[in-house]
Amino acid sequence: MKGEPSVQPYIPQVADEHKPEVGQEFQTIEGAYAFYNRYAREAGFSVRLSNSRKRPGTGELIWKKIVCYKEGETNETYQKKFKYAVARSGERTRGIVRVGCKAKLTLVKRNPPLWTVSKFVEEHNHELATPSKVHLLRSHSRLSSAKETSVRRSSDENVSTSKKARVTGIEHGADTERDIRNCKAELYEGELREEVMQIDGETLIELFVLEREKNHGFYFGFEKDKEDRLVRCFWVDPYSRRSYTFFGDVVAFDTVYNTNKYGMIFAQFTGFNHHGQVTMLGCGLLCDETTESFVWLFNQWMNAMSKVVPQMIVTDQVPAISKAVAQVLPKTFQRYGLWHILYQFSEKINPLISVENYHLLRNIILNSETIEEFERSWRGKIQKNKLEDNDWLCQLYEERGRWVPIYVKHMFAAEVSSSQATESCHSFLERRISKKHSLMDFIIRFNRALQQQRYEELMADHYDINEQPLLQSMWPIEKQMARVYTRKVFQSFQDEIFESSACIINNLCEDEVSVSYAVQTFEECSSKSQKLVYNKLSDFVSCSCQQFEYKGIPCRHMLTYFRIKQFLQLPTQYILQRWTKGAKNGPLWEKSGGEIKSFQSRSLMSRHAKLSQLFSTVIDDASLTEEGTNVLLNMLEDIQSRVKKINMGNGVEHVSTR
Repeated sequence: MKGEPSVQPYIPQVADEHKPEVGQEFQTIEGAYAFYNRYAREAGFSVRLSNSRKRPGTGELIWKKIVCYKEGETNETYQKKFKYAVARSGERTRGIVRVGCKAKLTLVKRNPPLWTVSKFVEEHNHELATPSKVHLLRSHSRLSSAKETSVRRSSDENVSTSKKARVTGIEHGADTERDIRNCKAELYEGELREEVMQIDGETLIELFVLEREKNHGFYFGFEKDKEDRLVRCFWVDPYSRRSYTFFGDVVAFDTVYNTNKYGMIFAQFTGFNHHGQVTMLGCGLLCDETTESFVWLFNQWMNAMSKVVPQMIVTDQVPAISKAVAQVLPKTFQRYGLWHILYQFSEKINPLISVENYHLLRNIILNSETIEEFERSWRGKIQKNKLEDNDWLCQLYEERGRWVPIYVKHMFAAEVSSSQATESCHSFLERRISKKHSLMDFIIRFNRALQQQRYEELMADHYDINEQPLLQSMWPIEKQMARVYTRKVFQSFQDEIFESSACIINNLCEDEVSVSYAVQTFEECSSKSQKLVYNKLSDFVSCSCQQFEYKGIPCRHMLTYFRIKQFLQLPTQYILQRWTKGAKNGPLWEKSGGEIKSFQSRSLMSRHAKLSQLFSTVIDDASLTEEGTNVLLNMLEDIQSRVKKINMGNGVEHVSTR
């Protein structure tokens, strides 16, 4: 096997007039830092002040270095101490940020009081941040004077700092919660709740119509009864539609009651992104839980997703939902949520028997390693407690292929169950939604929670780009996958590497087509083992534990084989794109619902970054006064009209990047 490839330098795509030059002069170090930081924002990296030198005798500062934030190396001893300290406090485990980047700007005081650029290193040894994430970098996450003034003026309002942080930080996309907390301010949300309590379904439909006019990628559908009352509604925005293209392989469907004063049922389609986080893939409001309503909802969802069906859908064990899935999604495997089934044990069987046997039954369900073991243990437990006549248990057993893990381990399930989606949805709804709220108020609160959910995904993307996880071995495969996998997935993969160190492997048999091996841990040498089979024709290794098929991550037994065979790189057939940092490197949605083929081009991203940076500064300055605001508004209307004419003349339609 070949060793790992050399790291290619990353050169920022920035206009020449925005780049520092050797010989360029500045009045102050602060001015030089501001110029270099503006360049860094456009380029996609963060900066910090570094070493300096003073003139002997006088102590006058004569030399200063400004470096990329990833310059230098992290002290290994400090990292270990910090890791344990974080583990005790329960905070997020931070990865390695400094990776020895050489990008820098060196200043020397040759002609006092001017500072001259003596050296400028442009190349980086790490990936640069995209325009959508650059505001999260440390040197670019400051509050502008306009936003700081706005925050300070609201400091007397009785609103929590975290709420203010969410609204200001998420809506503007440029301020972090830490910066806002430093302002010691509170956000005023207004009296919108009081005004919308009487708004009914008609206004909700009008809202969706307006949203679709602004953004054609927004999809919604609704139905009314004979009395013109809203009975069914479905909606999904472009962000969720795009997420479905990457993470729509496994979907959870769940219904929640009492989300509004009309008693309508909130239904959600959720997926699981490359960080293992729940991501919304569509929402609905229903007046009942009939098969007809679910069929209508599923059809609306499929229309929004261009008829692309998921591989698996995880639902509750509800007959009406099962009938709808069979009718609308006949090629999709329906799996019952184990959480919902286990929850019903205390309701469906004798309470005394349930209390005494719940944990035993749960252990049989979760830990049976073969189908034969499950069926033998299940029948024995049912007979022992004389539950053969329990209709619910009999039905469960008949449908065991849809919910018992050992029966479905051959199918990819994104390493999650419906309980994660259900608990996540219930959690943020319970904190924000009351059955006293109108539909409009429900939508406003739900959208606020959705913004927070997406902000957390953005932060996870940011950490993946700017921090490297700590390695536990010298095996090149671990280093390779630290660059490829997201942090969450890599942690699971790293655990498998660690466990593989306690495994031993022995040949069982070999023929013209395959080679079989037995893999055991040192503690299991005298008992159970897993069977590995290497297929010579397909050049693929499979394991009887089926973790790779179920979770999409190579198991410890497969890693033992790779280690014995001296693999230095994990072959691509064992790497699922949906678990990588580049999982979302694909087409974006256009307003019309089509794909923007050229959105990934670096030139477009670069132009957008330049405009965003300048425009953000202009808005901050103009908003400080009423006169400045009016001047900017008048100019923007004229600019918008002129840009539309230019785009139309070049055959370019308006595209939303939000």
